[in-house]
Amino acid sequence: MKNEDRVTLFADVILPLAVPNLYTYRVPYEWNDLVKPGQRVVVQFGKNKLYMALVKRLHQTPPEKYQAKYLQDILDVTPIVNDIQLNFWDWIASYYLCTPGEVMNAALPAGLRFSSETRIVRNKEFVLEEIEQDFFTEKEWKLVIALEAKQEMSVEEAATVLEVKNVQPIVQALLSKNFAVIKEEVKESYKPRIEAFVKIALGLSEADLQKAMDTLEKKAVKQLDVLMAYMHLSHWHTGKPIEVKKSKLLLQANSTSSVVDQLVKKGILESYSKEVSRLPLSDKPIEQANALADFQQEAFDKIENLFKEKDVVLLHGVTSSGKTEIYMQLIEQVIQQGKQVLYLLPEIALTSQLVQRLKKRWGNKVGVYHSKYSDNERVEVWNTLVQPKDREYDVIVGTRSSLYLPFTKLGLIIVDEEHDSSYKQQDPAPRYHARDSAIYLAHIHNAKVVLGSATPSLESYYNAETGKYGLIELLVRYGGMEMPEIEVRNVAEEKRKKLMKSLFSPYLLKNIEEALEKKEQVILFQNRRGFAPFIECNVCSHVPMCINCDVSLTYHKQADLLRCHYCGYSTSLPKACPACGSPGIHVKGFGTERVEEELQIFFPQAKIARMDLDSTRAKQSHSKIISRFEDQEINILVGTQMVTKGLDFDNVSIVGVLNADSGMHFPDFRSEEKSYQLMAQVSGRAGRKNKRGKVIIQTNNPEHPIIQQVVKNDYMAMYKEQMEERKDFHYPPFTRLIEITLSQKNNDDLDAVSPDLAIELKKRFGDERVLGPEYPIVSKVNNYFLKTILLKVEKEKYSQKVKALVMEALNEFYHKSKEHARTRIKIDVDPQ
Repeated sequence: MKNEDRVTLFADVILPLAVPNLYTYRVPYEWNDLVKPGQRVVVQFGKNKLYMALVKRLHQTPPEKYQAKYLQDILDVTPIVNDIQLNFWDWIASYYLCTPGEVMNAALPAGLRFSSETRIVRNKEFVLEEIEQDFFTEKEWKLVIALEAKQEMSVEEAATVLEVKNVQPIVQALLSKNFAVIKEEVKESYKPRIEAFVKIALGLSEADLQKAMDTLEKKAVKQLDVLMAYMHLSHWHTGKPIEVKKSKLLLQANSTSSVVDQLVKKGILESYSKEVSRLPLSDKPIEQANALADFQQEAFDKIENLFKEKDVVLLHGVTSSGKTEIYMQLIEQVIQQGKQVLYLLPEIALTSQLVQRLKKRWGNKVGVYHSKYSDNERVEVWNTLVQPKDREYDVIVGTRSSLYLPFTKLGLIIVDEEHDSSYKQQDPAPRYHARDSAIYLAHIHNAKVVLGSATPSLESYYNAETGKYGLIELLVRYGGMEMPEIEVRNVAEEKRKKLMKSLFSPYLLKNIEEALEKKEQVILFQNRRGFAPFIECNVCSHVPMCINCDVSLTYHKQADLLRCHYCGYSTSLPKACPACGSPGIHVKGFGTERVEEELQIFFPQAKIARMDLDSTRAKQSHSKIISRFEDQEINILVGTQMVTKGLDFDNVSIVGVLNADSGMHFPDFRSEEKSYQLMAQVSGRAGRKNKRGKVIIQTNNPEHPIIQQVVKNDYMAMYKEQMEERKDFHYPPFTRLIEITLSQKNNDDLDAVSPDLAIELKKRFGDERVLGPEYPIVSKVNNYFLKTILLKVEKEKYSQKVKALVMEALNEFYHKSKEHARTRIKIDVDPQ
C-alpha cells in the first residue's frame, strides 16, 4: 500500500490518572492492524513520563486542542478488556461521579497495571577526564563512580549506593552538571511462574533405556534411583506417561539437581521449562447434587417463573433455610446453557467454606478472586477468563472486585448476604456498591440476578415489595430445625446489683460452661477490635488522641500499642498521664482482644480464638481459623462482624452478643437497621442438626424495639417501623443521597470556602435538598479537616441531569479562587 493510501488512526486511551477526559494519541502507520480497543499501550504524558494506558476506541479524527503524540508501545497481542467491560466502566464512572482512570485502576489487577520507573543514565557526551578535581562533591562522586560501572540505574539503586533515603538532590546535581540524563522505563509487575520438567530423552528406545539402567546399576546407583523415581511419578508403565516436575522428582528420589543434570548429559533424560499456573488444582471426585427439600424445590420453581418477567429476584430466607443449595441448582442450570456464573460474597472469610462446597460439584471449573490472592494469582484468573488454556471457569466466587473480571457469557449473578455494607467501596474512588453494580452488569450481559439474605436491606425489600424485583420468602429452616431461643440480659440492672463478672453476665458464663461440658461450641460477638476503645486518666480524665485524626487511640494489648484505626498511627502505652503525670491510667470499654483474654481466665482449659481484622491479616488466616473451628479444635470463637456472616457450623449451641447497644445509637439513619441485621445474622449461627441453639444478648436497654424485633425474629416489624421513619425524614429508598466531603489542612480555610459549594448546590437544587456543610463525627483524618454536604433528591427526580448539575456546581466552586481550587473534594453516591 502506498503511503498516501494509508489511513491515519487515532486512539482514545484511558490513563491511570484521575483526569476527567480520555486522551488521544496517534497510531503509527505500521501498527494500524495491530492496535485494538481493550489493549494496553505505553504513552508519554507530560514532558517525559511514561504510562500504561488502555485503548478505549479507534477513529480518524485528530484532537482539536493539542497535537497528538504517537503511541510508544503495544503491550498486548490480543485485548485483555472486552467491549462489555468498557461499557460497564462507563456506567460506573457516570453513576458514581468519578473518572475513567479511577475505574480502570480499580478494575485491573495490580499485576496488569505497568508502572513507570525513572532511570538515571550516564550521559555519554560528558568527558570525565576533562573536569576539575572539585567539580563533584564527595556524595556526587560516589554516584558518578557507580554510574561509570553500570551506565544506568534506578532511583532506588542510587539510594542504596549512597546509603541515603532522599537521593533526589544528588541526582538533580548530576543532571544539572550534564553527567547524567533521566529516562522513563515501563516495568511489568506480573511474572509468569516458570518451572523445570523432565522426560525421557526423545528417540530413546525401550532397549536403549534398559541398557542405560543396567549400566547405571553398576556405576551410578544415585542416578538409577532418580530414573526409577521418574518412571514411578510419570506412570511410565501405562504407556501414557504424565509430566513430571523436576522439583517433585528430586523430592521423591531424595536427590540433588546435579544428579539429574548427569542423566541429561548422558542423553537419558531431557530437561525443559514451561509456564505453569499458580492456581491450585483439585483432584477430588465430583459429587452429585443433593435433592432439594419440598420447600426448596418450590422456591426454585418460583425463581424460574419470576425470571420470565423479572431480571432480579430477592430470596428472603431465614438463616439455615438452605439458600445455598437453591443457588447451586440455579448454577447447574446456567452451566448447562453454556454460560458463566458470578457468585458474590461480602467477606473473604466466607469464601473458603463455600468454595469447598462448589468444588465438590464442579471441581476445577470453580475460580476464586479476592484481595487475599496475590497480584500474580489474580492476573492468572483474569487471563484464564480472557483466553482459557489449561482450564475454563464456569463459576467465579469473589468479593466486590470480581465484578470487573472479563466475563464474556455471564448468565447469572448471585449476590449472597446482599444487605452487607462490605459490598460498598469506601476509598479510593470509584465508591461503588457491588450489589447495585451487579444488577447493571447483569443487564448489559442480558443475565439474571438473585439477591439473597436472611435480613434484606430495606432498599432491596422495598424494590421487591413494589414489584421492581421478584420476591421469594423462605421462612423455615432446613431439616425442620427450630429457630434459636433468644434470651436478653439487662446489663445495667446486673451492674447495679453487682452481679456482672467482668464483661459477662452470670447467665452467659453459666451457659458457656454448660456448652463446653457437652463438647459444644460457642461464638461471642463484639463489634470492636483491639483491647479497649480508649484509655483515660483517673485524675484529670485525659484521653490520648491521634496526632493526625480527631479520634481517641485504641489500645491493642498484644502489641502493647495505642493505635489509630483511621490513619494507622501508633505509639507506646504511656506509663503516666501525658497531661497531669498521674500513674492512674485505666482502659475504658472493651474490644475482641480483651474478651479473648478475660474468657481465658474464666475458662482456662478452653481453646479460644479471635477472628477480627488484626488476627486475619495473613493470606490464609481466615480459612485456617474457620477450618480449626469446624474441626472443633477451637471451643470458643470471639469476633467482630466477620463471625456474623453466613458461616455454617454444626456444633455451635451458644451465641453471645456482648454489647448490643454499641451500634444502635450511632448518628446514622441506617444504624438501627444494621444493628438488627448484625444481631439476627449472628443469632443464625446458633443451632444445627436438630438441636435448638440459644442466643444471649447483653444490653442496657432490653425494651428497645430493635432488641424486641430480634428476639421475635420479626423482620417485617423492623422493616415497617424503619420505613415510616425514612419516609417522614426523606431518606432512601424514597430519596437518593450524594454525600460531598470537603477537606483542607487549614480549618479556617475550610470554614471559609465550604459554604460556597453549598450555595452553588442550593442554586441548582433548592435549599430543602441541600444539608450542610457540617462537621462529621470524625472531623479530622490524616491531618485534613473535613466538612460534609448531603444532597437529597427525590427518587422520581433522580436522573443523569442530577449528576450533571452536581459537576456544574463543583466546576463553579473550583474556579472561585486559588483557595477553592486547593480544596479536596470526595463524592460518595448512595453512601452507606
